[in-house]
Amino acid sequence: MSYLADVRLRRERVPSFERYPFSLPAVRALHRLELHPSVTYFVGENGTGKSTLMEAIAVSLGFNAEGGSLRELSFSTRASHSELHTLIEPTPPRLQYGFFLRAESFFNLATEIERLDQEGWSAALPKRAIDYFGGRSLHEQSHGESFLATFQHKLHGGMLVLLDEPEAALSPLRQMSFLTLLHRHVRSGAQFLIASHSPIVLAYPDAWIYQFDEEGIRRVEYENTEHYRVYRDFLENRAASLRILLEDEE
Repeated sequence: MSYLADVRLRRERVPSFERYPFSLPAVRALHRLELHPSVTYFVGENGTGKSTLMEAIAVSLGFNAEGGSLRELSFSTRASHSELHTLIEPTPPRLQYGFFLRAESFFNLATEIERLDQEGWSAALPKRAIDYFGGRSLHEQSHGESFLATFQHKLHGGMLVLLDEPEAALSPLRQMSFLTLLHRHVRSGAQFLIASHSPIVLAYPDAWIYQFDEEGIRRVEYENTEHYRVYRDFLENRAASLRILLEDEE
């Protein structure tokens, strides 16, 4: 069962496609975007709009723009998201369970968890806030360890999970561990929407991959993503690649 079937842009209400973020090619071309019932990826160069669209989808569903869950972690440190979310129409429009994690504001999330426990938010509940993340302060772990602790302990079946560049804190080996956790949660019934630059993170089988570029948004196969091709070509032809990259500096 798909928890988030698709998202639509209410184009008739867009004030101007010449104004950011509506001027982004991905937003200009957006009508209806269907999502895979298990795993959908957004991939593309910086500035193509993948994180902007993911943030808009998250906020339209009720998440705060910095990340967290739909209920107990609906904090906000600084409102920086665009107005795009007001014109995004998700199907269904509301979800019961979900979690939004973005690399750039994960520190704020970890701080909010500590604040909630210090203020006794869970006095009427059997667990502290941090117990839902493994019981150990996220600030007392490495960035990668805290990410994986969140993936392992906070996520569960029956929820929509939005992840914006989860590889930012993960070594290649930890990215492989992430795939193992991803598969575990998919089998338990979770649905994922992931924006990523990593060919390892993008490798989950049978997922849908949407490429964001100057032409808009299009479905591509894993081997046809620019990220896969660039990594493959560099690793297979390292000497020639370095010669091309460095010759201008000489």
